[in-house]
Amino acid sequence: MKQFFKTFFASLLALIIFSLIGIVLLVSIAASFSDEEQKLTATNSVLVIDLAENFEEQTKSDPFSEIMRQKNGKSPSLTQLIGLIQNAKKDTAIKGIYIKCAQNPNGYASSEEIRTALLDFRKSNKFIIAYGETISQKGYWIANVANQIYTHPQGGLEFSGFSYETLFLKGLLDKLEIKPQVFYAGKFKSATEPFRYAQMSEENKLQTSVWLNALYTSFIQGVSDTRGIEVNALKEMSNQGKIQSANDALENNLVDGLLYDDQVKKLIAKKIRVSKSEEISFVTINDYLATVALRGSGDGKIAIIYADGDIEMGKGSDAITSDVYRTLIEEIKNDESIDAVVLRVNSPGGSALASDIIWREIELLKKEKPVVVSMGNYAASGGYYIACGADSILADANTITGSIGVFSVIPNIEGFMKNKIGITFDRVKTSQYADAPSSTRTMNATEQRFMQSGVDSVYHTFTSRVAKGRKKTIEYIDSIAQGRVWIGVDAVKVGLVDKIGNLNDALATAARMAKLKGYSTKSYPESKSFIEELITGYEDNIKTKAIKEEIGEAQWQVLQQVKTVKQIMGKTQARLPIFVVNHP
Repeated sequence: MKQFFKTFFASLLALIIFSLIGIVLLVSIAASFSDEEQKLTATNSVLVIDLAENFEEQTKSDPFSEIMRQKNGKSPSLTQLIGLIQNAKKDTAIKGIYIKCAQNPNGYASSEEIRTALLDFRKSNKFIIAYGETISQKGYWIANVANQIYTHPQGGLEFSGFSYETLFLKGLLDKLEIKPQVFYAGKFKSATEPFRYAQMSEENKLQTSVWLNALYTSFIQGVSDTRGIEVNALKEMSNQGKIQSANDALENNLVDGLLYDDQVKKLIAKKIRVSKSEEISFVTINDYLATVALRGSGDGKIAIIYADGDIEMGKGSDAITSDVYRTLIEEIKNDESIDAVVLRVNSPGGSALASDIIWREIELLKKEKPVVVSMGNYAASGGYYIACGADSILADANTITGSIGVFSVIPNIEGFMKNKIGITFDRVKTSQYADAPSSTRTMNATEQRFMQSGVDSVYHTFTSRVAKGRKKTIEYIDSIAQGRVWIGVDAVKVGLVDKIGNLNDALATAARMAKLKGYSTKSYPESKSFIEELITGYEDNIKTKAIKEEIGEAQWQVLQQVKTVKQIMGKTQARLPIFVVNHP
């Protein structure tokens, strides 16, 4: 009995302590929310946009940062960032924008959308100043819109052109005696090349050269327009490696001065007419989000479905999964309060079957209300599959799209297991093909024919879906398909996209189709609540941050690519190449 009371009171004490902690936590949350509601932007404020932040398709929260008041834990989405820049243009409290431009992990299409919004901001005659101790080309892609750009005297600007690098596994697989059994449809479908070749095929080099040079041309033209430097002169700087130091960047008019951080802040203080840089009210984009209500107006309602990430079968919250999106689209179809739908696609593709499931739901949805697609950085392969049936398709000029092709990879690990680690396999089966396809033996000719036939069938279905959606013949679609990647401006020329435009343009198109004079929007999948983020998101976020900090961003990308290899094995895929490292 004595032991019972001892255990009971210990448990009771623990319960009381945890309850008190919970109350303190809730009070902190409530306080942080109330502070946000009362917060106003101070006069003579300067909006700070740090391009090192990745502005994703939907708002992301960091609840622990919010509770500890390190910062406003809610990061704006790309769409919200554009809206905040537009709001700052007319906000009398915001006197200018300060861009931190050292790095820029955002995609080319996203970067162009941000750049366009900043160019529009400049029409207000408010200033934009950009600064980075070192400035990457991706950072400069956006930063060149500034009235003045500065870098550190010992820093510099990267201005060496664009390159695309692909990792090939064939040599490694040969050494390990692992034989990838590859089946594909489309001569440009380069996603399987890392398993088949030791270098890029001529077809792959051709298509890559086309879209990479299109991106580079867009970059050079943008710099030329804002800095007043001839295009050929800019290309010569890059080709001859003229920009090797901060002084080189200054002498060639790519930056306006070489300053330290405190000197830049003094310059900003002078612009807003305060005596000390300490008196400047720098407002981060996260904090500005907490003060601005970005809402539409009007009786109409447009649903924005964000299809962001890989396309996979089943359920899950970190990908475009067939079960989740089938249910979600069906709910939107049956919701009479929704007048039109914009499908925002930012996906390199994935499972061909999951893509077809989502395609079917879009077909049913557009019978009830207009469906317009807005393409982000990527809307390729499976990403194009789910988009092709929409009433209208808009893409950014630098969107990577197309890649209409299919593949499947079955690894044969028999040699590796037997000769490297001494493991062998044997089997008993009731039918000739009961164990096919198998990764522990070589497939025979008949099994290979079955696999290739399946891939060809999916490719035919894919091109048929595109032909129907784009109102073209299958023969024409096949001629521009074959797994070939297209950039947005070229996709318009070949008919895969209707016109160049961003998400706001797509919303305007959807409103026009639904005959709406005004509208509000609702985003799907709906964002997690604060508590859901707190409970489910924090552990994964901490793991990701810890690994990234330890191994670096480039190695992190390689790790994700290796994980993707594991996911695609044995499944028919409609996706972009996965072994990609860009050096812009």
